[in-house]
Amino acid sequence: MSYEMIALLMFGAMLLLLVTGQRVFAAIGFVAMAAALMLYGPGAIELSFNQVFKLFNWYALLTLPMFIYMGYILAESGIAEDLYRMLHVWFGRVSGGLAIGTLFLMVIISAMNGLSVAGLAIGATIALPEMLRRGYDKILISGVVQGGSSLGILIPPSVVMVLYGMIARQPVSKLWFAGLVPGLIMAGLFILYVMIRAQLNPKLAPTVPDEELKMPFREKLALARAGIIPFAIFFFMTGLFVFGVTSLVESSAVGATCATLATVIKRRFTWRLIRETSIKTLNVSCMFMWLILAALAFGTVFDGLGAVKALEYLFLEKFDLSPWAVIVLMMASFMVMGMFLDDTAMLVIVAPLYIPLVKVLDLGFDNQLIWFGVLYTVTCQIAYITPPFGYNLFLMRSLAPKDIALIDIYRSIWPFVIIMILTIVLLMLFPQLALWLPEHMSVKG
Repeated sequence: MSYEMIALLMFGAMLLLLVTGQRVFAAIGFVAMAAALMLYGPGAIELSFNQVFKLFNWYALLTLPMFIYMGYILAESGIAEDLYRMLHVWFGRVSGGLAIGTLFLMVIISAMNGLSVAGLAIGATIALPEMLRRGYDKILISGVVQGGSSLGILIPPSVVMVLYGMIARQPVSKLWFAGLVPGLIMAGLFILYVMIRAQLNPKLAPTVPDEELKMPFREKLALARAGIIPFAIFFFMTGLFVFGVTSLVESSAVGATCATLATVIKRRFTWRLIRETSIKTLNVSCMFMWLILAALAFGTVFDGLGAVKALEYLFLEKFDLSPWAVIVLMMASFMVMGMFLDDTAMLVIVAPLYIPLVKVLDLGFDNQLIWFGVLYTVTCQIAYITPPFGYNLFLMRSLAPKDIALIDIYRSIWPFVIIMILTIVLLMLFPQLALWLPEHMSVKG
Protein backbone atom coordinates (compact mmCIF):
# COMPACT_ATOMS: atom_id res chain seq x y z
CA MET A 1 0.00 0.00 0.00
CA SER A 2 1.35 3.43 -0.95
CA TYR A 3 2.06 6.10 1.66
CA GLU A 4 -0.55 8.35 0.02
CA MET A 5 -3.21 5.68 0.51
CA ILE A 6 -2.16 5.19 4.15
CA ALA A 7 -2.47 8.95 4.72
CA LEU A 8 -5.96 8.96 3.20
CA LEU A 9 -6.98 5.97 5.33
CA MET A 10 -5.71 7.73 8.47
CA PHE A 11 -7.66 10.86 7.65
CA GLY A 12 -10.80 8.89 6.75
CA ALA A 13 -10.61 6.73 9.90
CA MET A 14 -10.24 9.82 12.06
CA LEU A 15 -13.29 11.48 10.49
CA LEU A 16 -15.31 8.25 10.83
CA LEU A 17 -14.52 8.02 14.55
CA LEU A 18 -15.45 11.68 15.04
CA VAL A 19 -18.79 11.15 13.26
CA THR A 20 -19.58 8.24 15.62
CA GLY A 21 -19.35 10.62 18.56
CA GLN A 22 -15.96 9.65 19.97
CA ARG A 23 -14.02 12.24 21.93
CA VAL A 24 -11.79 14.28 19.65
CA PHE A 25 -8.50 13.54 21.42
CA ALA A 26 -9.32 9.82 21.68
CA ALA A 27 -10.20 9.49 17.98
CA ILE A 28 -7.12 11.35 16.77
CA GLY A 29 -4.74 9.71 19.25
CA PHE A 30 -6.04 6.21 18.49
CA VAL A 31 -5.60 6.65 14.72
CA ALA A 32 -2.11 8.08 15.22
CA MET A 33 -0.90 5.23 17.41
CA ALA A 34 -2.59 2.50 15.35
CA ALA A 35 -0.96 3.82 12.17
CA ALA A 36 2.41 4.15 13.89
CA LEU A 37 2.30 0.56 15.16
CA MET A 38 1.31 -0.82 11.75
CA LEU A 39 3.96 1.21 9.94
CA TYR A 40 6.92 1.07 12.29
CA GLY A 41 6.26 -1.89 14.58
CA PRO A 42 6.34 -2.14 18.41
CA GLY A 43 9.08 0.49 18.64
CA ALA A 44 6.53 3.11 17.60
CA ILE A 45 4.94 2.88 21.06
CA GLU A 46 7.59 5.39 22.15
CA LEU A 47 6.06 7.95 19.82
CA SER A 48 3.40 8.99 22.31
CA PHE A 49 5.90 9.19 25.17
CA ASN A 50 8.15 11.46 23.09
CA GLN A 51 5.22 13.75 22.42
CA VAL A 52 4.42 13.89 26.14
CA PHE A 53 7.92 15.15 26.92
CA LYS A 54 7.68 17.65 24.08
CA LEU A 55 4.36 18.85 25.44
CA PHE A 56 5.65 19.31 28.98
CA ASN A 57 8.72 21.15 27.71
CA TRP A 58 6.53 23.93 26.30
CA TYR A 59 6.77 26.61 28.93
CA ALA A 60 3.78 28.51 27.45
CA LEU A 61 1.53 25.60 28.42
CA LEU A 62 1.50 26.98 31.97
CA THR A 63 -0.60 29.92 30.78
CA LEU A 64 -3.59 27.71 29.92
CA PRO A 65 -4.83 26.86 33.43
CA MET A 66 -4.05 30.41 34.62
CA PHE A 67 -6.24 32.13 32.02
CA ILE A 68 -9.01 29.55 32.31
CA TYR A 69 -9.03 29.93 36.10
CA MET A 70 -9.14 33.72 35.83
CA GLY A 71 -12.13 33.69 33.51
CA TYR A 72 -14.12 31.25 35.64
CA ILE A 73 -13.49 33.01 38.94
CA LEU A 74 -14.55 36.40 37.50
CA ALA A 75 -17.76 34.86 36.19
CA GLU A 76 -18.56 32.79 39.29
CA SER A 77 -17.88 35.63 41.74
CA GLY A 78 -20.35 38.04 40.10
CA ILE A 79 -17.77 40.69 39.18
CA ALA A 80 -18.91 40.58 35.55
CA GLU A 81 -22.51 41.18 36.67
CA ASP A 82 -21.42 44.36 38.51
CA LEU A 83 -19.68 45.51 35.36
CA TYR A 84 -22.88 45.13 33.33
CA ARG A 85 -24.83 47.27 35.80
CA MET A 86 -22.26 50.02 35.33
CA LEU A 87 -22.52 49.81 31.53
CA HIS A 88 -26.32 49.89 31.81
CA VAL A 89 -26.14 53.30 33.46
CA TRP A 90 -23.51 54.64 31.07
CA PHE A 91 -25.22 53.62 27.83
CA GLY A 92 -28.89 53.56 28.85
CA ARG A 93 -29.78 56.90 27.22
CA VAL A 94 -28.17 56.02 23.85
CA SER A 95 -30.31 54.44 21.13
CA GLY A 96 -29.36 50.77 21.26
CA GLY A 97 -27.26 51.65 24.29
CA LEU A 98 -27.75 48.43 26.24
CA ALA A 99 -26.75 46.34 23.21
CA ILE A 100 -23.69 48.55 22.70
CA GLY A 101 -22.90 48.30 26.41
CA THR A 102 -23.20 44.51 26.15
CA LEU A 103 -20.65 44.49 23.33
CA PHE A 104 -18.30 46.60 25.46
CA LEU A 105 -18.84 44.10 28.26
CA MET A 106 -17.96 41.24 25.93
CA VAL A 107 -14.74 42.98 24.86
CA ILE A 108 -13.73 43.50 28.50
CA ILE A 109 -14.62 39.93 29.46
CA SER A 110 -12.64 38.71 26.42
CA ALA A 111 -9.64 40.71 27.58
CA MET A 112 -9.77 38.96 30.94
CA ASN A 113 -10.96 35.51 29.97
CA GLY A 114 -9.62 34.10 26.70
CA LEU A 115 -12.62 31.81 26.09
CA SER A 116 -15.99 32.45 24.48
CA VAL A 117 -17.93 30.19 26.84
CA ALA A 118 -17.71 32.46 29.91
CA GLY A 119 -18.62 35.56 27.88
CA LEU A 120 -21.64 33.81 26.39
CA ALA A 121 -22.79 32.58 29.79
CA ILE A 122 -22.57 36.08 31.26
CA GLY A 123 -24.30 37.69 28.29
CA ALA A 124 -27.11 35.12 28.12
CA THR A 125 -27.87 35.04 31.85
CA ILE A 126 -27.33 38.72 32.74
CA ALA A 127 -27.62 40.93 29.65
CA LEU A 128 -30.35 39.12 27.68
CA PRO A 129 -33.09 39.18 30.37
CA GLU A 130 -32.39 42.86 31.08
CA MET A 131 -32.66 43.85 27.41
CA LEU A 132 -35.78 41.73 26.85
CA ARG A 133 -37.43 43.36 29.85
CA ARG A 134 -36.77 46.77 28.29
CA GLY A 135 -38.33 45.88 24.94
CA TYR A 136 -35.26 45.07 22.85
CA ASP A 137 -35.77 42.93 19.75
CA LYS A 138 -34.91 39.34 20.70
CA ILE A 139 -33.27 38.52 17.37
CA LEU A 140 -31.00 41.57 17.49
CA ILE A 141 -29.82 40.98 21.04
CA SER A 142 -29.34 37.23 20.51
CA GLY A 143 -26.90 38.07 17.74
CA VAL A 144 -25.21 40.70 19.91
CA VAL A 145 -24.52 38.22 22.71
CA GLN A 146 -23.31 35.45 20.40
CA GLY A 147 -21.18 37.73 18.21
CA GLY A 148 -19.74 39.59 21.18
CA SER A 149 -18.89 36.43 23.11
CA SER A 150 -16.92 35.04 20.17
CA LEU A 151 -14.39 37.88 20.60
CA GLY A 152 -12.98 35.91 23.53
CA ILE A 153 -10.92 33.71 21.24
CA LEU A 154 -9.38 36.62 19.31
CA ILE A 155 -8.66 39.42 21.78
CA PRO A 156 -5.73 38.54 24.10
CA PRO A 157 -5.36 36.57 26.26
CA SER A 158 -6.81 34.07 23.77
CA VAL A 159 -6.62 30.46 24.92
CA VAL A 160 -7.24 29.25 21.34
CA MET A 161 -4.19 31.22 20.18
CA VAL A 162 -2.13 29.57 22.91
CA LEU A 163 -3.26 26.21 21.49
CA TYR A 164 -2.46 27.28 17.93
CA GLY A 165 0.94 28.62 19.01
CA MET A 166 1.86 25.30 20.59
CA ILE A 167 0.88 23.25 17.56
CA ALA A 168 2.34 25.67 14.99
CA ARG A 169 5.36 26.36 17.24
CA GLN A 170 4.91 30.11 17.04
CA PRO A 171 5.43 32.67 19.85
CA VAL A 172 2.16 33.12 21.71
CA SER A 173 3.07 36.73 22.50
CA LYS A 174 3.21 37.57 18.78
CA LEU A 175 -0.09 35.79 18.16
CA TRP A 176 -1.70 37.83 20.92
CA PHE A 177 -0.50 41.11 19.47
CA ALA A 178 -1.55 39.97 15.99
CA GLY A 179 -5.11 39.31 17.17
CA LEU A 180 -5.55 42.58 19.07
CA VAL A 181 -6.14 45.01 16.17
CA PRO A 182 -8.42 42.65 14.15
CA GLY A 183 -10.36 41.90 17.34
CA LEU A 184 -10.94 45.58 18.07
CA ILE A 185 -11.85 46.23 14.41
CA MET A 186 -14.43 43.45 14.56
CA ALA A 187 -15.84 44.74 17.85
CA GLY A 188 -16.07 48.21 16.29
CA LEU A 189 -17.94 46.83 13.28
CA PHE A 190 -20.36 45.02 15.59
CA ILE A 191 -21.05 48.26 17.47
CA LEU A 192 -21.45 50.20 14.21
CA TYR A 193 -23.97 47.63 12.96
CA VAL A 194 -26.04 47.90 16.16
CA MET A 195 -25.98 51.71 16.04
CA ILE A 196 -27.15 51.78 12.41
CA ARG A 197 -29.94 49.25 13.06
CA ALA A 198 -31.09 51.19 16.13
CA GLN A 199 -31.11 54.48 14.21
CA LEU A 200 -33.05 53.01 11.28
CA ASN A 201 -35.59 51.28 13.52
CA PRO A 202 -35.66 52.66 17.10
CA LYS A 203 -38.30 50.08 18.08
CA LEU A 204 -35.62 47.37 17.91
CA ALA A 205 -33.60 48.99 20.70
CA PRO A 206 -35.50 51.58 22.77
CA THR A 207 -33.69 53.85 25.21
CA VAL A 208 -34.00 53.22 28.94
CA PRO A 209 -36.53 55.51 30.71
CA ASP A 210 -34.97 58.39 32.62
CA GLU A 211 -36.62 57.22 35.85
CA GLU A 212 -34.43 54.11 35.86
CA LEU A 213 -31.27 56.10 35.31
CA LYS A 214 -31.87 58.84 37.85
CA MET A 215 -29.90 58.03 40.97
CA PRO A 216 -27.83 59.88 43.56
CA PHE A 217 -24.24 60.70 42.65
CA ARG A 218 -23.03 58.39 45.41
CA GLU A 219 -24.72 55.41 43.73
CA LYS A 220 -23.28 56.35 40.34
CA LEU A 221 -19.83 56.54 41.91
CA ALA A 222 -20.34 53.10 43.47
CA LEU A 223 -21.30 51.72 40.05
CA ALA A 224 -18.24 53.32 38.47
CA ARG A 225 -16.09 51.51 41.01
CA ALA A 226 -17.45 48.23 39.64
CA GLY A 227 -15.49 48.89 36.47
CA ILE A 228 -12.23 49.66 38.24
CA ILE A 229 -11.46 46.07 39.23
CA PRO A 230 -11.78 44.52 35.71
CA PHE A 231 -9.71 47.33 34.18
CA ALA A 232 -7.11 47.01 36.94
CA ILE A 233 -6.84 43.26 36.30
CA PHE A 234 -6.45 43.87 32.58
CA PHE A 235 -3.78 46.55 33.15
CA PHE A 236 -1.69 44.51 35.57
CA MET A 237 -1.94 41.38 33.45
CA THR A 238 -1.59 42.73 29.90
CA GLY A 239 0.07 46.09 30.63
CA LEU A 240 3.01 44.60 32.48
CA PHE A 241 3.42 42.07 29.68
CA VAL A 242 3.30 44.69 26.92
CA PHE A 243 5.88 46.88 28.66
CA GLY A 244 8.25 43.96 29.08
CA VAL A 245 8.04 43.75 32.88
CA THR A 246 6.63 40.23 32.92
CA SER A 247 6.88 37.26 30.59
CA LEU A 248 3.86 35.49 29.11
CA VAL A 249 3.66 32.93 31.90
CA GLU A 250 4.31 35.53 34.60
CA SER A 251 1.55 37.67 33.10
CA SER A 252 -0.94 34.81 33.33
CA ALA A 253 0.02 34.29 37.00
CA VAL A 254 -0.48 38.00 37.67
CA GLY A 255 -3.95 37.86 36.09
CA ALA A 256 -5.01 34.80 38.10
CA THR A 257 -3.71 36.34 41.33
CA CYS A 258 -5.43 39.68 40.67
CA ALA A 259 -8.73 37.94 39.90
CA THR A 260 -8.53 36.03 43.20
CA LEU A 261 -7.68 39.21 45.13
CA ALA A 262 -10.66 40.91 43.45
CA THR A 263 -13.02 38.34 44.99
CA VAL A 264 -11.47 39.05 48.39
CA ILE A 265 -11.89 42.82 47.95
CA LYS A 266 -15.52 42.35 46.88
CA ARG A 267 -16.03 40.05 49.89
CA ARG A 268 -17.08 37.15 47.68
CA PHE A 269 -14.18 34.85 48.38
CA THR A 270 -15.24 31.43 49.65
CA TRP A 271 -13.58 28.04 49.64
CA ARG A 272 -16.56 26.69 47.72
CA LEU A 273 -15.88 29.27 44.97
CA ILE A 274 -12.22 28.23 44.81
CA ARG A 275 -13.11 24.54 44.76
CA GLU A 276 -15.70 24.84 41.96
CA THR A 277 -13.47 27.13 39.91
CA SER A 278 -10.48 24.81 40.34
CA ILE A 279 -12.47 21.75 39.23
CA LYS A 280 -13.72 23.54 36.10
CA THR A 281 -10.21 24.80 35.37
CA LEU A 282 -8.76 21.32 35.73
CA ASN A 283 -11.38 19.81 33.42
CA VAL A 284 -10.81 22.33 30.63
CA SER A 285 -7.00 22.34 31.02
CA CYS A 286 -6.79 18.54 30.82
CA MET A 287 -9.03 18.55 27.74
CA PHE A 288 -6.68 20.98 25.99
CA MET A 289 -3.58 18.99 26.98
CA TRP A 290 -5.00 15.74 25.63
CA LEU A 291 -5.95 17.49 22.39
CA ILE A 292 -2.46 18.92 21.94
CA LEU A 293 -0.87 15.55 22.70
CA ALA A 294 -3.11 13.78 20.16
CA ALA A 295 -2.39 16.46 17.54
CA LEU A 296 1.38 16.13 18.01
CA ALA A 297 1.27 12.34 17.66
CA PHE A 298 -0.99 12.48 14.60
CA GLY A 299 1.11 15.21 12.99
CA THR A 300 4.34 13.25 13.49
CA VAL A 301 2.99 10.14 11.74
CA PHE A 302 1.23 12.14 9.05
CA ASP A 303 4.33 14.18 8.24
CA GLY A 304 6.47 11.03 8.23
CA LEU A 305 4.27 9.64 5.46
CA GLY A 306 5.01 12.66 3.27
CA ALA A 307 1.37 13.80 3.25
CA VAL A 308 2.37 17.45 3.49
CA LYS A 309 4.71 17.18 0.50
CA ALA A 310 1.98 15.38 -1.46
CA LEU A 311 -0.49 18.17 -0.71
CA GLU A 312 2.09 20.79 -1.68
CA TYR A 313 2.66 19.00 -5.01
CA LEU A 314 -1.08 18.63 -5.62
CA PHE A 315 -1.97 22.30 -5.08
CA LEU A 316 1.10 24.16 -6.29
CA GLU A 317 2.38 21.95 -9.11
CA LYS A 318 -0.34 19.67 -10.44
CA PHE A 319 -3.26 22.14 -10.14
CA ASP A 320 -0.91 25.15 -10.43
CA LEU A 321 -2.89 27.19 -7.91
CA SER A 322 -1.63 30.55 -6.73
CA PRO A 323 -0.67 30.85 -3.03
CA TRP A 324 -3.68 33.08 -2.41
CA ALA A 325 -6.02 30.55 -4.05
CA VAL A 326 -4.66 27.91 -1.65
CA ILE A 327 -5.34 30.21 1.33
CA VAL A 328 -8.92 30.82 0.11
CA LEU A 329 -9.47 27.06 -0.20
CA MET A 330 -8.17 26.57 3.33
CA MET A 331 -10.52 29.22 4.71
CA ALA A 332 -13.44 27.69 2.80
CA SER A 333 -12.68 24.26 4.27
CA PHE A 334 -12.50 25.78 7.76
CA MET A 335 -15.95 27.32 7.30
CA VAL A 336 -17.43 24.03 6.11
CA MET A 337 -15.83 22.08 8.98
CA GLY A 338 -16.96 24.79 11.39
CA MET A 339 -20.58 23.86 10.70
CA PHE A 340 -19.94 20.43 12.27
CA LEU A 341 -16.83 20.71 14.49
CA ASP A 342 -15.58 23.01 17.24
CA ASP A 343 -12.40 25.10 16.97
CA THR A 344 -10.03 22.69 18.68
CA ALA A 345 -11.19 19.74 16.57
CA MET A 346 -10.73 21.80 13.41
CA LEU A 347 -7.21 22.80 14.39
CA VAL A 348 -6.13 19.32 15.43
CA ILE A 349 -7.51 17.76 12.22
CA VAL A 350 -5.97 20.16 9.70
CA ALA A 351 -2.86 21.40 11.52
CA PRO A 352 -0.63 18.56 10.23
CA LEU A 353 -1.60 19.54 6.65
CA TYR A 354 -2.19 23.28 6.61
CA ILE A 355 0.50 24.70 8.88
CA PRO A 356 3.51 23.23 6.96
CA LEU A 357 1.86 24.25 3.68
CA VAL A 358 1.35 27.85 4.78
CA LYS A 359 5.02 27.96 5.77
CA VAL A 360 6.17 27.27 2.18
CA LEU A 361 3.67 29.51 0.38
CA ASP A 362 5.07 32.73 -1.09
CA LEU A 363 2.54 35.34 0.00
CA GLY A 364 4.91 38.29 -0.21
CA PHE A 365 5.34 39.03 3.51
CA ASP A 366 7.00 37.58 6.61
CA ASN A 367 5.43 35.91 9.66
CA GLN A 368 2.92 34.01 7.53
CA LEU A 369 2.12 31.51 10.29
CA ILE A 370 1.33 34.35 12.71
CA TRP A 371 -1.00 35.95 10.15
CA PHE A 372 -2.60 32.58 9.34
CA GLY A 373 -3.19 32.01 13.05
CA VAL A 374 -5.37 35.14 13.13
CA LEU A 375 -7.29 33.99 10.04
CA TYR A 376 -7.85 30.60 11.63
CA THR A 377 -9.04 32.19 14.88
CA VAL A 378 -11.55 34.46 13.10
CA THR A 379 -12.84 31.42 11.21
CA CYS A 380 -13.23 29.63 14.56
CA GLN A 381 -15.48 32.46 15.65
CA ILE A 382 -17.66 31.75 12.63
CA ALA A 383 -17.62 28.04 13.51
CA TYR A 384 -18.91 28.78 17.01
CA ILE A 385 -22.10 30.45 15.74
CA THR A 386 -22.78 28.78 12.38
CA PRO A 387 -25.67 26.30 11.95
CA PRO A 388 -26.36 23.46 12.04
CA PHE A 389 -23.95 22.46 14.85
CA GLY A 390 -22.32 25.66 16.06
CA TYR A 391 -21.37 25.02 19.68
CA ASN A 392 -22.49 28.43 20.93
CA LEU A 393 -25.91 28.08 19.27
CA PHE A 394 -26.90 25.22 21.55
CA LEU A 395 -25.22 26.69 24.61
CA MET A 396 -27.10 29.92 23.93
CA ARG A 397 -30.40 28.05 23.71
CA SER A 398 -29.79 26.30 27.02
CA LEU A 399 -28.91 29.57 28.80
CA ALA A 400 -31.27 32.06 27.12
CA PRO A 401 -34.80 32.89 28.41
CA LYS A 402 -37.64 30.74 27.07
CA ASP A 403 -38.87 33.64 24.93
CA ILE A 404 -35.92 33.09 22.58
CA ALA A 405 -36.40 30.01 20.38
CA LEU A 406 -33.68 28.15 18.50
CA ILE A 407 -34.95 29.55 15.17
CA ASP A 408 -34.52 33.08 16.60
CA ILE A 409 -30.94 32.24 17.52
CA TYR A 410 -30.28 30.89 14.00
CA ARG A 411 -31.73 34.04 12.40
CA SER A 412 -29.79 36.38 14.66
CA ILE A 413 -26.24 35.38 13.80
CA TRP A 414 -26.01 36.06 10.05
CA PRO A 415 -25.19 39.81 10.18
CA PHE A 416 -22.36 39.00 12.57
CA VAL A 417 -21.11 36.13 10.38
CA ILE A 418 -21.00 38.56 7.44
CA ILE A 419 -18.96 41.01 9.54
CA MET A 420 -16.54 38.22 10.47
CA ILE A 421 -16.13 37.23 6.81
CA LEU A 422 -15.53 40.92 6.00
CA THR A 423 -12.78 40.91 8.65
CA ILE A 424 -11.14 37.91 6.97
CA VAL A 425 -11.25 39.74 3.62
CA LEU A 426 -9.66 42.83 5.21
CA LEU A 427 -6.89 40.68 6.70
CA MET A 428 -6.19 39.14 3.31
CA LEU A 429 -6.12 42.52 1.59
CA PHE A 430 -4.12 44.21 4.36
CA PRO A 431 -2.01 41.61 6.25
CA GLN A 432 -0.34 44.39 8.24
CA LEU A 433 -3.56 44.80 10.22
CA ALA A 434 -2.42 41.67 12.02
CA LEU A 435 1.36 41.89 11.57
CA TRP A 436 2.25 45.52 12.31
CA LEU A 437 1.82 45.30 16.09
CA PRO A 438 3.80 42.06 16.70
CA GLU A 439 6.59 43.31 14.41
CA HIS A 440 6.97 46.54 16.43
CA MET A 441 6.48 45.21 19.96
CA SER A 442 9.32 43.74 22.00
CA VAL A 443 8.21 41.67 24.98
CA LYS A 444 9.83 39.52 27.60
CA GLY A 445 9.49 35.75 27.02
